[in-house]
Amino acid sequence: MALDLYMVGLNVQDMSKSLVFYRRLGLALPEKSAEQQHIEVKMGGELTFFLDTRAIRSDNPELEKAVGDRRIILEFYLKSRAAVDAKYAELTGLGYQSYHTPFETPFGVYFALVNDPDGNTILLSA
Repeated sequence: MALDLYMVGLNVQDMSKSLVFYRRLGLALPEKSAEQQHIEVKMGGELTFFLDTRAIRSDNPELEKAVGDRRIILEFYLKSRAAVDAKYAELTGLGYQSYHTPFETPFGVYFALVNDPDGNTILLSA
């Protein structure tokens, strides 16, 4: 089963302050990003870095519960919903803690979340 590290994301409280920091760090973030709740920038190859305020101030209780107070998100992309379901079942079957069962987001992406041995939540998506 092919698995790619697809996105590394940060849930931020203040998009403007985060943009200032990451621009000073050297990221070429899109203009007018301060008005957005979610911005992405390709980091080379297929990896995308994102900043997002939606998870913190979500109108969607399921999405807010899924992300919770997680500040850093590692998203691994699988080719299909069936592959997400299979990987989720495999990991939880091996005793790794489920953070959230598979579900479809309001923006049409299929997610499941599992905690690694250190409690970091890993997002599986299709």
